[in-house]
Amino acid sequence: MAKKELKYGEAMQEMEEILSRIENEELDVDELSTTVKRVSFLVKFCRDKLYKTEAEVEKILKEMEGQSND
Repeated sequence: MAKKELKYGEAMQEMEEILSRIENEELDVDELSTTVKRVSFLVKFCRDKLYKTEAEVEKILKEMEGQSND
């Protein structure tokens, strides 16, 4: 079975769920290290996704500017 690609919205939702568990003191101390590692991964994933999307949008806008100057 193919591994499902993580989406930005899914990563944000997972982080919100983890935050809610922490705020409601539902997170067991035994899970804390694993959970912090997961949140670290999710933050990096979201940050990278935002940077890549920003670069793509800037590239498209520059291409559009070049076409309008022709």
